[in-house]
Amino acid sequence: MNGYWDGPKPEPQVRTIDEMREVLADPGCPSDQPLYFMYRDLARTDDDREWLRQQHVRYDITVIPARTLCGEYVKTKGHYHTENPAGTLYPEIYEVLAGKGHYLLQTKNADDVVMIEASVGDKILIPPGYGHVTINPGREDLAMANLVSSEFSSNYGPYGKLQGAAYYEMEGGALVKNPRYPDAPPVRYCSPTEVPEIGIEKGVGLYDLIGRPRSVAFLNHPEQFMEIFADVTGGCLVMR
Repeated sequence: MNGYWDGPKPEPQVRTIDEMREVLADPGCPSDQPLYFMYRDLARTDDDREWLRQQHVRYDITVIPARTLCGEYVKTKGHYHTENPAGTLYPEIYEVLAGKGHYLLQTKNADDVVMIEASVGDKILIPPGYGHVTINPGREDLAMANLVSSEFSSNYGPYGKLQGAAYYEMEGGALVKNPRYPDAPPVRYCSPTEVPEIGIEKGVGLYDLIGRPRSVAFLNHPEQFMEIFADVTGGCLVMR
């Protein structure tokens, strides 16, 4: 993680081919290499860690090497979020630190499927109501940071049950529809997000939001920010 993380580096969680087979276009694809690495709950200092703990927020970095698996670009497993105490689904936000990322978002019934193409410095808002998969379509490692509430656990089950997302991105960029989603619409494209009202802007890294309670409050209380999110996405992402 040299170049984008200078704090303590714990041992990563490693996603293996056997853990990913149920979401691949070709579940029988062989691989003897790790698919991606997850560095959870990072903080540069004890003070930063305590601040994150008090805000009930976690800062992570995920590194996805540039690879293909039997013609499909390497991706994350995909997950949905659960509801907060107010009954609103938790959001999440990502930042590309190195490389390029394709963020494939979909509603749980897959009546909306959205692709966000992002490069270094871009922020990707995962609004309430969308699950998501991150794909590395490039020739170099994709490194991304995320801020997310520490008050819930991700739900990977629906993606495994339906063998992944509604679409697979294959080498060269072709999107192939997953036949287990016969009613899924064509993919829409949205742009990366800035939320200047709460200090989320291209020149400001997600880690720089530490010490700014209002900038991370949406992660635990999204119901208070729905109008802001609808405005900054220009209506491209539907707040649910």
